[in-house]
Amino acid sequence: MEVDFLLIGQGLAGTGLSFRLLEEGKSVMLLDLPDENRSSRVAAGIYNPITGRNLVKTWNADLLFPEIEPFFNKLESVLGEKYIHKRPVYIPFLNIEEQNEWMGKSGEDGFQDYLEWIGTNSLYDEVNDPFGGIMLKMTGYVNIAALLDSYSDFLKSQNSLLEEKYDEKQLIVNRVGISYKNINAKGVIYCNGIGSMQSRFFENLPFAPVKGEILDIEQDFKPDEIINRGVFRIFLPNGLIRLGSTYTWNDMDLNSTEAAKKELLDKLDKLVLLKDKKVIYHKTGIRPATKDRKPFLGKHPDYENVYIFNGFGAKGVSLIPYYSKIMAELLINGKSPEKEVDLSRFFNYI
Repeated sequence: MEVDFLLIGQGLAGTGLSFRLLEEGKSVMLLDLPDENRSSRVAAGIYNPITGRNLVKTWNADLLFPEIEPFFNKLESVLGEKYIHKRPVYIPFLNIEEQNEWMGKSGEDGFQDYLEWIGTNSLYDEVNDPFGGIMLKMTGYVNIAALLDSYSDFLKSQNSLLEEKYDEKQLIVNRVGISYKNINAKGVIYCNGIGSMQSRFFENLPFAPVKGEILDIEQDFKPDEIINRGVFRIFLPNGLIRLGSTYTWNDMDLNSTEAAKKELLDKLDKLVLLKDKKVIYHKTGIRPATKDRKPFLGKHPDYENVYIFNGFGAKGVSLIPYYSKIMAELLINGKSPEKEVDLSRFFNYI
């Protein structure tokens, strides 16, 4: 079997990159075991330009956010289903000083594209927001699990997906390409999250995996907005509320924990004043984050046809639409990514 590129992993990274390559007329083969896509399948899929404890504009937002909705809309048109849900994000202020700071920021060019409005009074009786808050636009969430399932079916219809465990011992790399079992390709791209940490090519890269846990709960308060302060709260089409997320660096066990459950529910109690709630689902995944919190894009320094597209952490929905385009440029035209994400910044680790 001859293809242009072999991709390892059909999580969100492998899905996004393979779609870009197909758009450019390239042929692909993906190797994947769906049960190993815990990070992508568990992720809440939020895209939000203002994040963190200090409410700062996320890194590279002005490049990333114009790409998000058009990219997922293209996938929807090909797959014939809806995955992206455009929802405003409401972030309550913690104090009057924060309110005043954002009243000043509202006139700055860097924030106007993302601000719907700034409020100085409570938006909902059910929310702990006595100082008001900011309503953001160009925001929402993606149903990643449904997207991956549909795209998997699409790849199967194109004979472009093998659902089997990747065995790197059977990969042969030479000057003109690679071969894997009966597959010959111009290159192989590792898109398999923390699975790349087991590769002989990339095992020494400074991954910094992060365990994350989310809850789906029942609660009567069901606003259209994603409410986000300390914890995010999304009203899902199935009537449940998605609540997340935790960040743990010292526990890579995939089992869910009572400590994380308590942390999320305690934070919810500080955000939403209603006490009635019932936990329906508790899910866990390991995010493939990196030491400098920026993804790995690039070609191995010693193997001409071995690449990586990985390390998107908790912000895959925001990062992958833009950086899949950049990675496709490298694969097809040899154009290197910007230094901040180029694998070359960590060549001393390889």
